[in-house]
Amino acid sequence: MTDFVAHIRGRLSAERQMVFVQDNGEPIRLTFTELDRRARAVAVWLTGLGVTDQPALLLYPAGLDFTVAFLGCLYARVPAIPAPLPDAGAPHMRRVRALLRDAGAGLVLTDAAHASGLSDLGARVVVPSADPGAWAPPALGGDTVAYLQYTSGSTSEPRGVEVSHGNLLHNLGLFRALAAGKPPRRLAGWLPHYHDMGLVGLQLQALHTGADLVFMSPNAFVARPVRWLELISRYGADWTVSPDFGYSWCTRRVTDEQLAGLDLSTLAMALSGAEPIKAATLAGFERRFAPAGFRPTTWNPGYGLAECTLMVSCVPRGQDVTVRGFDPSALERHEAIPDPAGVPLVACGPAAGLDLRIVDPDGCVPVPDGGIGEIWVAGPSVALGYRGRPEETRATFRAGGGRWLRTGDLGFLLDGQLYVTGRIKDVIVVNGRNLYPQDLEEAASRANPVAGRSAAFGVRRSDGGEHVVLVQEVRRGGSAYLGETAEQVMDLVSREFAVPLSLLLVARGVVRQTTSGKLRRRHMRDLFLGGSLTPLHAEVDPALHDLLETVP
Repeated sequence: MTDFVAHIRGRLSAERQMVFVQDNGEPIRLTFTELDRRARAVAVWLTGLGVTDQPALLLYPAGLDFTVAFLGCLYARVPAIPAPLPDAGAPHMRRVRALLRDAGAGLVLTDAAHASGLSDLGARVVVPSADPGAWAPPALGGDTVAYLQYTSGSTSEPRGVEVSHGNLLHNLGLFRALAAGKPPRRLAGWLPHYHDMGLVGLQLQALHTGADLVFMSPNAFVARPVRWLELISRYGADWTVSPDFGYSWCTRRVTDEQLAGLDLSTLAMALSGAEPIKAATLAGFERRFAPAGFRPTTWNPGYGLAECTLMVSCVPRGQDVTVRGFDPSALERHEAIPDPAGVPLVACGPAAGLDLRIVDPDGCVPVPDGGIGEIWVAGPSVALGYRGRPEETRATFRAGGGRWLRTGDLGFLLDGQLYVTGRIKDVIVVNGRNLYPQDLEEAASRANPVAGRSAAFGVRRSDGGEHVVLVQEVRRGGSAYLGETAEQVMDLVSREFAVPLSLLLVARGVVRQTTSGKLRRRHMRDLFLGGSLTPLHAEVDPALHDLLETVP
């Protein structure tokens, strides 16, 4: 089969279902056959509007209404654009308008509860009252655009990745292969539907595999993280996915009393990706939830990006996770030299089903195993390109003779496994040393465990050198508390990395993230240089004063 619609319609079952657990704990259920019936009705309605091949922006809260609308778009050959539901007057509304312009979308779909708030966008409410029996399958092929996955904008303006039916089927096939002949029976999760891991790794994976899915809203998870683990326990889920943050949040926030009521023994695969995977997070979660039946072999760390539909590499089911230490001074030279006492890095598995190479980002020549360079990927999962951006598509998707995707991420291969070290544009170069911002941020968190998020970046001094700046969230406090915190952070970070440091302590919520939870380091750098940050306490190197004064 060459299209996703034909594939899932061949697996329809009244026994399989999607269950959305509302914030009050009440479940809403739809069987796969009912999902199909409603999707066909939506497709008939869309076809009647004459919008075939025209993108539609989907603005929905978490729940099954989105799933019905998304499938209806697939069934009607209308490229769907999953996007976060904006708050009135918030920056999200500006982002939504930018997506509409960029994609050339003329149709906005939402649910009845949010239609009035989105009336300025001309939002339409999908009412699947058309006759599903009148649906006729449109002409779909492997190269037909299935949907547009807008990138998170962590290092640039969001761009619409055109994901084809062929891309989707191939990538979901890679997920199925991870299961090593034991496909999941039931998935559980909380990731948003507009996030590629939530859309592909949860919702579409369940439909592709023919497995139940039980899920909840991201807001409900953040407010009370044990709810995610309770879904796994109550429904006997054997597959889940989350960024590193989700596992860390549970380790910190689940109480002993809550832990006593959990049973995670049914969980066979716990995928972690979408952001740097910390060895400390895996170890901490294992220790915390071993009494609930969680096993170390359950981990499946992986690496992926929207430009490759989702997954590039991942540790298969039942294999132990590889965590190795590497010489920190060698990492600064873009070399990976094992050192048991060095920086611990988590292996993200092999890239089965795709071609993977590590390339010098400047000379565009492959580097040997153990050499750090840009991760390049080729294969059927690589998306068609960026919508309406031919030059960026050629530069990103057509490298190395036209077949390689340049990911913009740095990493290395060792013993057949991929290790990811950071983003090219985020690396800070100080006196010839390559410093990875996540290492600086992790050190800051150790200096003050109760602090919030931090963002590290480099700024160019007037003498041409690069200087490290760290913006660290803290709870508000008196001058004594802030001074002590600044001293702790600056002492530990400066001592570990032997570099001068400027530090801004800011209130919680100041460090910006994308909708998928990635740090917007370049944006924080722009705010710093533009004088838009109001710190609670600041220790800024005098060498930066002239630079800051020249920025409008």
